[in-house]
Amino acid sequence: MERRHFLKGLALTGAASTLSFSDGMELLAQQSTSSTGALVDLVAVMGGEPDLMFRKAIAELGGMKRFVKPGQKVVVKPNIGWDKTPEYAANTNPILVKEVIQQCFAAGAKEVIVFDHTCDDWRKSYENSGIESVVKETGAKMMPGNEESYYREVSLPKGKILKKTKIHSAILDCDVWINIPVLKNHGGAKMTMSMKNLMGIVWDRKFFHQNDLQQCIADCCTLQKKPILNIVDAYRIMKTNGPKGTNLGDVALSKALMVSTDIVAVDTAAAKFFNQIQEMPLDDIGHLANAQALGLGTMDLDKIKMKQIKM
Repeated sequence: MERRHFLKGLALTGAASTLSFSDGMELLAQQSTSSTGALVDLVAVMGGEPDLMFRKAIAELGGMKRFVKPGQKVVVKPNIGWDKTPEYAANTNPILVKEVIQQCFAAGAKEVIVFDHTCDDWRKSYENSGIESVVKETGAKMMPGNEESYYREVSLPKGKILKKTKIHSAILDCDVWINIPVLKNHGGAKMTMSMKNLMGIVWDRKFFHQNDLQQCIADCCTLQKKPILNIVDAYRIMKTNGPKGTNLGDVALSKALMVSTDIVAVDTAAAKFFNQIQEMPLDDIGHLANAQALGLGTMDLDKIKMKQIKM
């Protein structure tokens, strides 16, 4: 079957670059299912608006009804960590968040809750990210994450360093949850992607930074209640000075989205994509290999079924 690159000559903010989904992400087949009818494991979409790209992606994965059942209580966990407006790409794109919530309700969700343990003031972060307003529009609920009383301690017996931590009760009490990070540079973790976004469900993040950050990120992902979907928002990418950014010169408009149930695979794909905009060797992102070693997914994208879509 043919291999191919696509989406050549995409214009980025501040520069003209040629982007594709790189060698490790090339498709072996341009079909959404294998010859045996099995669904794909990872979908990468490029060239559209956030909501439209997600509609394409979730359809290829079997539709939201495959993941969210009628009557379920769902948590949607974006990155809302910073008091920044959407064009700075410090937080998840609100248009994407809105679409995911709407699809959850359309699939029959009884309730959808959205939260993050923010770094900046939570009220300002919720408001200025644009996420609070879209949550209200959909009828979902915003929940704070700024007080320790919202968190309960859980054991992580498979973790190597992080053996226990306090997790937000919204995650522990929901039926299913969806992880929606924004793809960006991070000074400490090197990259923010799906695994790094789990730090926003934890109360004591100092432990991560005071110990082996890359291992603790992987350890946190051993949490028994794993996200049913990992949706990496790469519509805008903060290519440097993350995780908060300094100015719009830090941001590239890349119009991409990657979705998978495999948290390691989707982060590997996202990192390969990011590396075409700003150099970031996979070996520098230690939590990828650490998570693979813990059996949380694969970095070998040749071992999974993928589909790439150009809009």
